[in-house]
Amino acid sequence: MEKKNATRVIALVGPPGAGKTSLMEALLFAAGAVGRQGNVAAGSSVGDASPEARARGGSTEINLARLEFLGEHFVIVDTPGSIGFAADGDVALPAADMALVVIDPDPERALLAEPFLRRLEADGVPHAVFVNKVDQSRGSIRSLLAALEPASAATLVARQIPWREGDKVVGFVDLALERAYRYRPGGPSEAIDIPAELAEREAQERTHMLEQLADHDDALLEQLIADEMPSPEAVFADLASETAHGQVVPLLFGSAQAGFGIRRLLKLLRHECPDAAAAAERLGISGPAAYVFKVTHGNAVGRLALARIWGAPLAEGAELVASDGQSARVGGLFFVQGSATEKTARVEHGDIAAIAKVDIARTGTLLGINQPPSGEQPIGQSPAPRNSAVAIVTRNRQDDVRLSTALHKLAEEDPALDWGHDEATHEMLLRGINEEHLQNVLARLQRRYSVAVDTHRPQVAYRESVRKSVTQRGRHKKQSGGHGQFGDVVIELHPADRGAGFSFADRITGGAIPKQWIPAVEMGVRDAMQKGPLGFPVVDIGVTLVDGGFHSVDSSELAFRTAGRIAMADALATASPYLLEPVCQVTIYSPGSATSRISSAVSSRRGQVLGLAPRPGWSRWDQIDMLLPEAELHGLDAELRSLSQGLASYSARFDHLSELSGKQAQEVIQNARASPG
Repeated sequence: MEKKNATRVIALVGPPGAGKTSLMEALLFAAGAVGRQGNVAAGSSVGDASPEARARGGSTEINLARLEFLGEHFVIVDTPGSIGFAADGDVALPAADMALVVIDPDPERALLAEPFLRRLEADGVPHAVFVNKVDQSRGSIRSLLAALEPASAATLVARQIPWREGDKVVGFVDLALERAYRYRPGGPSEAIDIPAELAEREAQERTHMLEQLADHDDALLEQLIADEMPSPEAVFADLASETAHGQVVPLLFGSAQAGFGIRRLLKLLRHECPDAAAAAERLGISGPAAYVFKVTHGNAVGRLALARIWGAPLAEGAELVASDGQSARVGGLFFVQGSATEKTARVEHGDIAAIAKVDIARTGTLLGINQPPSGEQPIGQSPAPRNSAVAIVTRNRQDDVRLSTALHKLAEEDPALDWGHDEATHEMLLRGINEEHLQNVLARLQRRYSVAVDTHRPQVAYRESVRKSVTQRGRHKKQSGGHGQFGDVVIELHPADRGAGFSFADRITGGAIPKQWIPAVEMGVRDAMQKGPLGFPVVDIGVTLVDGGFHSVDSSELAFRTAGRIAMADALATASPYLLEPVCQVTIYSPGSATSRISSAVSSRRGQVLGLAPRPGWSRWDQIDMLLPEAELHGLDAELRSLSQGLASYSARFDHLSELSGKQAQEVIQNARASPG
């Protein structure tokens, strides 16, 4: 059959466990793209094919799959539901023409859909809701809608009502078509006349649907006021237009595992999904361009950039141009089906392909096709806060170079991953969304690159300062034949305001210390500050060099640096040193039902609540602002999620240093003294 429109891209989003990957498998099977429906649990699915996803039993990165239905071509982008792996979907989502929010039918779990609905609204992506596992449902669609409505700014429009026989859902009535369908396992639903027992409810629900559509269509409103029924064509046109403009959110239901309602869902996508040009317009793309939403190194082909093409076909050998003027020629093009790739010579407008050998392609960037790109840079939103970190050390030091290469590739694939050397603690740190995310990264590091590492909890960057002002002499004298070493200094040490850092001055008079040696004294003072008497770097002090002595032959830069270090070390020990810990400003976003539990939990972590208010733009959610010691952030993400059905999240940034005393300070100091180095 002749292709009617450009390929359209459908994103599957929703909470973990809702069945997004199973829905992709069901769509592929119903469209005839696969001969047998894959099963995630059995390891036979097109999606979730990586060893990490198989081991976890859930998506760890986006899955791509292609299908054709009644002459229309689609690419399905199945996004991970877990927050730890959501960055892939966050970057890919703006490129979608439409999204399906996949949820399960339990009204008590409706709140889990709100973060996804809010994100789609923020991105302006048209979307519908697919209620999966309806064959396991015991509640009513009305109850589910009532629970979902506060989570959506746009009107939720039920496109179907369930047909029950006893407690079992055996089919549905399509309110737009005014037709009933009985489910048939493994095949298309059977179209039948609306059962008599559903006729009255169908009429009521259809009228309600039309009234919802009429809120955005004056002509339809006039027809309803005049008791005139609109034509089916007008109803479908309204549904398509209002969905595309984000005015309504259609709701359908079915069962991915059983194949119920899948073909009806495909028909909705075929008729109501906007054209590819609408997404380009939404993103401000006016010329031929490729939007890169993921880079991958895990394929046998090598480095691939997954991109959606707009405005013109992309062929092998075409030139791609970055916003900074850099350019590269396309080395190869591939279609992607799960973990498999298929080479192609040309990619049409609207389609998605993997582009080989284009090093200028970076995740979230727009590349022009044979000309500079026209559009905002970058397109994808920033990932969630990196609230987890782990310190890593290679088991074999010969692997250090390979580790850097491997981490560079992994970070290029994963926009939520960051790594680097921490200057404060001198550790190599991996930073990610949460512990689950980092465990997945470490598993991939071992499997792909055979780099084994040991891990430990990162150190907290404690500091120390002093309470008292002291005057201290430091003398370094050494004679070992020939020229000796001599340096004599007197310094005054005094505490400074919090956050003032370090200052050094001199009040040397009469040439007690020649000017050329004074910088060496400051270097010696700084040397001693690297590790104070409590075992940590010293901050917020001032030092003044007030007196000293020198030898015309034996004095040197090294001698005065050593004398400065001796004086400073002795001064710090007698100036009543005390411990400082970093304190972070933390913002927690929590469902209102969990706020009291979360407030109690963070208070037990020495948290100081600064404010509690409704989360702006979110119904039934709260924002908690607080101060929390950095040491107490460990495990906070997991605790918050355990108290909130996995919904609560937080962001943290350094705020200030605060004194730590008592038993906690003693434990920190003892641990520092017991640790090597």
